[in-house]
Amino acid sequence: MEMVAKPAITCLSPTVHNMICYLGFENDASHDINSIVCEESKICWRTITKHLHYEQSEARAGLSKLSSAYQLAPGQSSNNKTERIGEGQDVDYVASVRSLGPLCEAVHLHLLSLTRRQFEEMYGPWFQWTNNTEVYIETFDILKNLQTVAIALGLMKLMSCVERALGNVYLLVGKVCPFLLRDLLASLELATVFGQSVMDVLKVFLGSPRSLNLRNILWHGFASPQEIPTKYCSMLLLLTAGLGQLLKTYLSEMNITLAHRPYVTFNNLKELSVFPDITLEMLSVTEELIEKSGFVIKPMLPFWRASITAFKECRYADCVILLLSQLETGLRLVFTRVNKCPSRLLTAESTAFYTTFDEILAKYLNDEELNQLPLTIGEPAMEFLWDFLSYQEGPRVRDHLSHGEINLGAFPKEMANQMLAFSIVLLHRFLGDEHTALKDNPLIDPLISCSVCYQSQFHPVARLGKQVLDCMSSINRWTHLSVPSLEQMQELKGSTGVVASGASIPEALEVLSLLKHRMPPDYCFQEDIGHIFLTDRWLSLLTNLCTIPMLTLYCPRPVLEAVAVLRKITAQCHLVSEQIIVSAELRYQQWVDKALRSRQRYNYIRMLKSITFLSPVLRLLLLVVALDRISLFTVCEKTTYEYQQYLKYLKSILQYTENLATYTSPEKNKWDETLDLSRRALIKIKLYNEKRQIC
Repeated sequence: MEMVAKPAITCLSPTVHNMICYLGFENDASHDINSIVCEESKICWRTITKHLHYEQSEARAGLSKLSSAYQLAPGQSSNNKTERIGEGQDVDYVASVRSLGPLCEAVHLHLLSLTRRQFEEMYGPWFQWTNNTEVYIETFDILKNLQTVAIALGLMKLMSCVERALGNVYLLVGKVCPFLLRDLLASLELATVFGQSVMDVLKVFLGSPRSLNLRNILWHGFASPQEIPTKYCSMLLLLTAGLGQLLKTYLSEMNITLAHRPYVTFNNLKELSVFPDITLEMLSVTEELIEKSGFVIKPMLPFWRASITAFKECRYADCVILLLSQLETGLRLVFTRVNKCPSRLLTAESTAFYTTFDEILAKYLNDEELNQLPLTIGEPAMEFLWDFLSYQEGPRVRDHLSHGEINLGAFPKEMANQMLAFSIVLLHRFLGDEHTALKDNPLIDPLISCSVCYQSQFHPVARLGKQVLDCMSSINRWTHLSVPSLEQMQELKGSTGVVASGASIPEALEVLSLLKHRMPPDYCFQEDIGHIFLTDRWLSLLTNLCTIPMLTLYCPRPVLEAVAVLRKITAQCHLVSEQIIVSAELRYQQWVDKALRSRQRYNYIRMLKSITFLSPVLRLLLLVVALDRISLFTVCEKTTYEYQQYLKYLKSILQYTENLATYTSPEKNKWDETLDLSRRALIKIKLYNEKRQIC
């Protein structure tokens, strides 16, 4: 699809562009580095913080003057009441950037004068608090090569690592770490450790849309490589080392240690493997696509080229970091054109609102008009984006990377392959009609074929189907459990062995008969459904039902509410199954070892009897859930009363499964009670489905 428009020169609005590219260069005063870095490489925070400026109203002027006399010294606890007087002051970001600019230049020249060995010796130990020292050494290495893309990339990684480390420090004082960096920097907890004025310095570089806001403009793809002054990268390197020095003082005074939270890992890589592996031939085509696709804003070309180079060099985290920012930029470009809001391509002039993935992927625009992006790129592409970026149970790759939650050195190739493959599809999608040969290149046909049939893997509806199948596999393991022989059990006085089968529960067969009428036409069987249910055919039946394609993009709220309850029901069934497996395996081994007391032996027999009727009951319940899944959208056709009755019915089944999980837990072992509990639940299911059939 060709999009003809005036080429964008920058994605920074005039105010933001001026803030980043010019404001810090207006003051050409020079500073002696010895006033910033003292003996033994100690950072002199007083020199830095005195260049902060604050917006002061006349009403607060007196208090501000008083508080300025008590600026928190590095390492000093903020319990000092005098510092709290000035805490409410707003930073004057324009004046602060203008004043701090020359300091940044002095720091930059200082770092350029050092060798790698000197830098490691002077500052290396002070990066250890981030648990990512190698990232900071690597960033120092790229300062001298004048490659703007490498510097921007290094800055993005540096900032994400700082954010993660600051979160670790926050947890020394607070309990729940804020998700957003701006909230983290504004927290009293970090001010307690580092001092309010130090946190205000960080805000100038990272923490407000009115500041340099380097973290957001880079991670959200607004800044091109040429628009980020290298001296800000140097300054953030030094500030990070300075934070490490302050933290050491605080930890020593409080006699505590800093704990590093574990990294997030992608445990579902098989589920994430949508596209085939990208070959060198595909990469060659991609390099051509980058140059010609209307999806790419020309100033951002270096980022795209660098992402391909990173993939070739097996630097998978670097590849995905670059791709994510440019996917957001490209999608923002399409979003603003199809929704006819070109001004939203730029960073906003307001203090908070930027057009990011949250707005780009939403169903509606601000004014409740329908977002035209899904119609432009197709629902499968939108499903992919929601899966990989937004759904809580998905990889949320951008969130985890940008907040420093992933070990960059161990980033999986599989994830990079998927993100790059999807990017190639979008690059191809927005090729102009004049590029016929490139459009028809068969090398990328496999990627396009996969993209057009993509179905969500991480939407709650999709996860419900996966949960049912996982629970099904667990229950199927019951048939392979080792149990004592019938003769051995009958040797126990009063034992009648194991009950015959689930067919002894007439309520189950009655429910099955009702469910037969709810089966999709393609799943009707000539033989009795009860017979199928008691054989391995149920595995095939449930698998087919749970893999029926479902429309999941922008599900109505009633559907999501129903799905939430169905998932809880399935989770409780799975818990029951796993508890029974663990208990049965343990008791059998104790039986063989003759380690069971008389009462325990009888309880073990009762458990085995319970298994024979719980197995068909749970299988039946999974079938109920699977059928409810494929008819989920009918809840939107119900009246409010009918919908509330449906939720009430689901919650009663949930209550049953929760009670069943309690009765079958190792602590309770109430096996005799499970039969009565199950029969009452089956009656509820039967009555509700009878009413449904009549309606």
